[in-house]
Amino acid sequence: MPPEPPVPSVLAALVTALRDGSVEVVDLTSPLSAATPVIQLPPEFGQTAVFELEEISRYDDRGPAWYWNNFRSGEHTGTHFDAPNHWATGKDLGDVASVPARRLIAPAAVMDFSAEAAQDPDFLVEVDHVKAWEAEHGPLPDGGWLLLRTGWDARSHAQEPFLNADENGPHTPGLSADCARWVAQESPVIGLGVETVGTDAGAAHSFDPAFPCHSYLMGSGKYGLTQLRNVAELPPTGAVVIAGPLPIVTGSGAPARVLALVERS
Repeated sequence: MPPEPPVPSVLAALVTALRDGSVEVVDLTSPLSAATPVIQLPPEFGQTAVFELEEISRYDDRGPAWYWNNFRSGEHTGTHFDAPNHWATGKDLGDVASVPARRLIAPAAVMDFSAEAAQDPDFLVEVDHVKAWEAEHGPLPDGGWLLLRTGWDARSHAQEPFLNADENGPHTPGLSADCARWVAQESPVIGLGVETVGTDAGAAHSFDPAFPCHSYLMGSGKYGLTQLRNVAELPPTGAVVIAGPLPIVTGSGAPARVLALVERS
Protein backbone atom coordinates (compact mmCIF):
# COMPACT_ATOMS: atom_id res chain seq x y z
CA MET A 1 0.00 0.00 0.00
CA PRO A 2 1.25 3.51 -0.74
CA PRO A 3 2.25 5.52 2.31
CA GLU A 4 -0.34 7.89 3.68
CA PRO A 5 0.31 11.56 2.86
CA PRO A 6 1.87 13.47 5.73
CA VAL A 7 -0.44 15.49 7.94
CA PRO A 8 0.22 19.20 7.29
CA SER A 9 1.92 20.93 10.18
CA VAL A 10 0.22 23.78 11.97
CA LEU A 11 2.68 26.29 10.55
CA ALA A 12 2.33 24.94 7.02
CA ALA A 13 -1.44 25.20 7.34
CA LEU A 14 -1.08 28.81 8.48
CA VAL A 15 1.13 29.68 5.51
CA THR A 16 -1.43 28.13 3.17
CA ALA A 17 -4.26 30.05 4.85
CA LEU A 18 -2.34 33.32 4.50
CA ARG A 19 -1.76 32.64 0.81
CA ASP A 20 -5.35 31.72 -0.01
CA GLY A 21 -6.86 34.51 2.09
CA SER A 22 -8.68 32.33 4.58
CA VAL A 23 -6.52 34.06 7.20
CA GLU A 24 -6.25 37.81 6.67
CA VAL A 25 -3.53 40.04 8.08
CA VAL A 26 -5.04 43.29 9.39
CA ASP A 27 -2.58 46.11 10.02
CA LEU A 28 -3.50 47.86 13.27
CA THR A 29 -0.60 50.34 13.00
CA SER A 30 -0.78 54.08 12.39
CA PRO A 31 1.83 55.32 9.86
CA LEU A 32 4.69 57.10 11.61
CA SER A 33 5.57 60.57 10.33
CA ALA A 34 5.99 64.16 11.44
CA ALA A 35 2.19 64.45 11.23
CA THR A 36 1.56 61.65 13.74
CA PRO A 37 -0.28 63.09 16.78
CA VAL A 38 1.59 63.07 20.08
CA ILE A 39 0.38 63.48 23.63
CA GLN A 40 0.71 66.94 25.15
CA LEU A 41 1.38 67.31 28.88
CA PRO A 42 1.06 70.50 30.93
CA PRO A 43 3.98 72.84 30.12
CA GLU A 44 5.76 72.26 33.43
CA PHE A 45 6.48 68.64 32.41
CA GLY A 46 8.87 67.21 29.85
CA GLN A 47 7.37 66.66 26.40
CA THR A 48 7.71 63.80 23.94
CA ALA A 49 9.30 64.47 20.55
CA VAL A 50 7.42 64.60 17.29
CA PHE A 51 8.75 61.98 14.88
CA GLU A 52 11.54 63.37 12.67
CA LEU A 53 13.63 61.98 9.81
CA GLU A 54 17.16 63.23 9.10
CA GLU A 55 18.40 62.25 5.67
CA ILE A 56 21.86 60.67 5.62
CA SER A 57 22.12 60.15 1.86
CA ARG A 58 19.80 59.73 -1.11
CA TYR A 59 21.62 58.33 -4.13
CA ASP A 60 24.02 61.31 -4.09
CA ASP A 61 27.61 62.19 -3.22
CA ARG A 62 26.88 61.28 0.42
CA GLY A 63 26.05 57.75 -0.72
CA PRO A 64 25.69 57.19 -4.47
CA ALA A 65 23.79 53.89 -4.42
CA TRP A 66 21.72 54.07 -1.26
CA TYR A 67 19.07 56.04 0.60
CA TRP A 68 18.79 56.05 4.40
CA ASN A 69 17.87 58.23 7.37
CA ASN A 70 18.44 58.80 11.02
CA PHE A 71 15.23 59.25 12.98
CA ARG A 72 14.23 60.87 16.23
CA SER A 73 11.14 59.86 18.13
CA GLY A 74 9.71 59.52 21.58
CA GLU A 75 9.23 55.99 22.85
CA HIS A 76 5.51 56.69 23.14
CA THR A 77 4.91 58.25 19.73
CA GLY A 78 2.44 56.77 17.26
CA THR A 79 1.30 53.18 17.64
CA HIS A 80 3.39 52.05 20.56
CA PHE A 81 3.85 49.50 23.33
CA ASP A 82 3.86 50.48 27.04
CA ALA A 83 6.16 48.41 29.24
CA PRO A 84 5.65 48.07 33.03
CA ASN A 85 8.54 50.41 33.90
CA HIS A 86 6.76 53.25 32.06
CA TRP A 87 4.89 54.15 35.27
CA ALA A 88 6.03 54.71 38.84
CA THR A 89 3.94 51.75 40.01
CA GLY A 90 5.99 49.45 37.75
CA LYS A 91 9.38 51.14 38.07
CA ASP A 92 11.02 47.96 39.40
CA LEU A 93 9.42 45.74 36.74
CA GLY A 94 10.41 44.96 33.16
CA ASP A 95 11.52 47.26 30.37
CA VAL A 96 10.31 46.91 26.79
CA ALA A 97 13.34 44.84 25.78
CA SER A 98 12.57 42.22 28.43
CA VAL A 99 8.99 41.47 27.33
CA PRO A 100 8.98 37.70 26.63
CA ALA A 101 8.66 37.06 22.89
CA ARG A 102 5.86 34.56 23.48
CA ARG A 103 3.74 37.38 24.95
CA LEU A 104 4.01 39.40 21.73
CA ILE A 105 1.61 36.97 19.99
CA ALA A 106 -1.70 36.60 21.80
CA PRO A 107 -5.47 36.30 21.25
CA ALA A 108 -7.70 39.36 21.44
CA ALA A 109 -11.11 40.22 22.82
CA VAL A 110 -12.53 43.20 20.91
CA MET A 111 -15.21 45.36 22.52
CA ASP A 112 -17.06 47.89 20.39
CA PHE A 113 -18.00 51.17 22.09
CA SER A 114 -17.85 53.32 18.96
CA ALA A 115 -21.53 54.30 19.17
CA GLU A 116 -21.17 55.37 22.81
CA ALA A 117 -17.98 57.35 22.09
CA ALA A 118 -19.65 59.09 19.15
CA GLN A 119 -22.36 60.32 21.52
CA ASP A 120 -20.00 61.17 24.38
CA PRO A 121 -16.24 61.61 23.84
CA ASP A 122 -15.73 61.19 27.60
CA PHE A 123 -17.47 57.79 27.61
CA LEU A 124 -16.04 55.37 30.17
CA VAL A 125 -16.12 51.59 30.03
CA GLU A 126 -17.26 50.07 33.32
CA VAL A 127 -16.80 46.54 34.70
CA ASP A 128 -20.47 45.88 33.96
CA HIS A 129 -19.83 46.57 30.26
CA VAL A 130 -17.08 43.95 30.26
CA LYS A 131 -19.27 41.46 32.13
CA ALA A 132 -22.07 41.98 29.62
CA TRP A 133 -19.64 41.33 26.77
CA GLU A 134 -18.45 38.15 28.50
CA ALA A 135 -22.05 36.97 28.90
CA GLU A 136 -22.44 37.16 25.13
CA HIS A 137 -19.00 36.13 23.89
CA GLY A 138 -17.39 34.12 26.69
CA PRO A 139 -14.57 34.93 29.11
CA LEU A 140 -11.68 37.22 28.29
CA PRO A 141 -8.75 35.27 26.82
CA ASP A 142 -6.18 34.10 29.32
CA GLY A 143 -2.90 35.73 28.33
CA GLY A 144 -4.60 37.79 25.63
CA TRP A 145 -5.40 41.42 24.89
CA LEU A 146 -8.47 43.49 25.59
CA LEU A 147 -8.90 45.84 22.61
CA LEU A 148 -11.32 48.79 22.75
CA ARG A 149 -12.94 49.93 19.54
CA THR A 150 -14.14 53.52 19.90
CA GLY A 151 -13.88 54.86 16.35
CA TRP A 152 -11.20 57.27 17.51
CA ASP A 153 -8.79 56.20 14.75
CA ALA A 154 -10.92 58.25 12.33
CA ARG A 155 -9.46 61.33 14.03
CA SER A 156 -5.81 60.27 13.82
CA HIS A 157 -5.01 62.35 10.72
CA ALA A 158 -4.33 65.47 12.80
CA GLN A 159 -3.31 66.50 16.31
CA GLU A 160 -6.26 68.71 17.26
CA PRO A 161 -9.20 66.36 16.60
CA PHE A 162 -7.25 63.40 17.92
CA LEU A 163 -6.47 64.95 21.31
CA ASN A 164 -9.86 66.74 21.36
CA ALA A 165 -8.77 69.15 24.10
CA ASP A 166 -10.30 72.31 25.49
CA GLU A 167 -9.62 74.49 28.54
CA ASN A 168 -10.51 71.52 30.76
CA GLY A 169 -8.12 69.13 29.06
CA PRO A 170 -8.54 66.33 26.51
CA HIS A 171 -11.83 64.52 25.96
CA THR A 172 -11.32 60.95 24.78
CA PRO A 173 -12.96 57.64 25.80
CA GLY A 174 -11.40 54.98 28.00
CA LEU A 175 -11.81 52.87 31.11
CA SER A 176 -13.17 54.06 34.43
CA ALA A 177 -10.79 53.83 37.39
CA ASP A 178 -12.65 50.81 38.78
CA CYS A 179 -12.61 49.05 35.41
CA ALA A 180 -8.90 49.77 34.98
CA ARG A 181 -8.21 48.19 38.38
CA TRP A 182 -10.35 45.16 37.50
CA VAL A 183 -8.66 44.63 34.13
CA ALA A 184 -5.22 44.94 35.71
CA GLN A 185 -5.76 42.94 38.89
CA GLU A 186 -8.64 40.52 38.28
CA SER A 187 -8.88 39.81 34.56
CA PRO A 188 -6.67 37.24 32.80
CA VAL A 189 -5.52 39.55 29.96
CA ILE A 190 -1.91 40.73 29.60
CA GLY A 191 -2.81 44.22 28.50
CA LEU A 192 -5.12 46.83 27.02
CA GLY A 193 -5.12 48.15 23.46
CA VAL A 194 -6.83 51.41 22.44
CA GLU A 195 -7.27 53.71 19.45
CA THR A 196 -6.57 56.88 21.46
CA VAL A 197 -3.21 58.54 22.18
CA GLY A 198 -2.79 56.67 25.48
CA THR A 199 -4.44 53.85 27.38
CA ASP A 200 -6.17 56.26 29.77
CA ALA A 201 -9.27 58.32 29.07
CA GLY A 202 -8.70 61.99 28.35
CA ALA A 203 -10.13 63.04 31.72
CA ALA A 204 -8.06 60.49 33.66
CA HIS A 205 -5.85 63.18 35.17
CA SER A 206 -8.76 63.86 37.53
CA PHE A 207 -9.49 60.22 38.41
CA ASP A 208 -8.55 58.49 41.67
CA PRO A 209 -5.87 57.37 41.17
CA ALA A 210 -4.83 59.68 38.35
CA PHE A 211 -4.26 57.81 35.09
CA PRO A 212 -5.54 54.52 36.51
CA CYS A 213 -4.85 52.41 33.41
CA HIS A 214 -1.18 53.31 33.57
CA SER A 215 -1.08 53.02 37.35
CA TYR A 216 -2.84 49.67 37.64
CA LEU A 217 -1.68 47.97 34.42
CA MET A 218 1.99 48.88 34.76
CA GLY A 219 1.95 48.10 38.48
CA SER A 220 0.54 44.65 37.69
CA GLY A 221 3.26 43.89 35.14
CA LYS A 222 0.83 44.26 32.24
CA TYR A 223 1.14 46.18 28.97
CA GLY A 224 -0.49 48.82 26.82
CA LEU A 225 -0.96 49.26 23.07
CA THR A 226 -2.06 52.67 21.84
CA GLN A 227 -3.00 54.57 18.67
CA LEU A 228 -4.29 51.42 16.99
CA ARG A 229 -6.13 51.59 13.67
CA ASN A 230 -8.56 49.28 11.89
CA VAL A 231 -9.83 47.64 15.07
CA ALA A 232 -13.24 47.76 13.36
CA GLU A 233 -12.02 45.00 11.03
CA LEU A 234 -11.60 42.54 13.90
CA PRO A 235 -14.30 40.18 15.22
CA PRO A 236 -15.23 40.19 18.92
CA THR A 237 -13.24 36.98 19.43
CA GLY A 238 -10.86 34.84 17.43
CA ALA A 239 -8.27 37.37 16.23
CA VAL A 240 -4.62 36.91 17.15
CA VAL A 241 -2.53 40.04 17.76
CA ILE A 242 1.15 40.25 16.89
CA ALA A 243 2.83 43.23 18.57
CA GLY A 244 6.41 44.04 17.62
CA PRO A 245 7.94 46.88 19.68
CA LEU A 246 11.57 47.89 19.24
CA PRO A 247 13.52 46.09 22.02
CA ILE A 248 15.05 49.23 23.52
CA VAL A 249 17.23 48.26 26.48
CA THR A 250 15.93 50.03 29.62
CA GLY A 251 13.20 51.57 27.43
CA SER A 252 9.78 52.33 28.88
CA GLY A 253 8.08 51.55 25.59
CA ALA A 254 8.63 51.72 21.85
CA PRO A 255 6.92 52.36 18.56
CA ALA A 256 5.47 49.07 17.34
CA ARG A 257 4.12 47.41 14.23
CA VAL A 258 0.92 45.75 15.40
CA LEU A 259 -0.83 43.17 13.22
CA ALA A 260 -3.84 40.93 13.69
CA LEU A 261 -4.56 37.54 12.11
CA VAL A 262 -8.24 37.04 11.37
CA GLU A 263 -9.97 33.97 9.94
CA ARG A 264 -12.26 34.75 7.00
CA SER A 265 -14.87 32.23 5.87
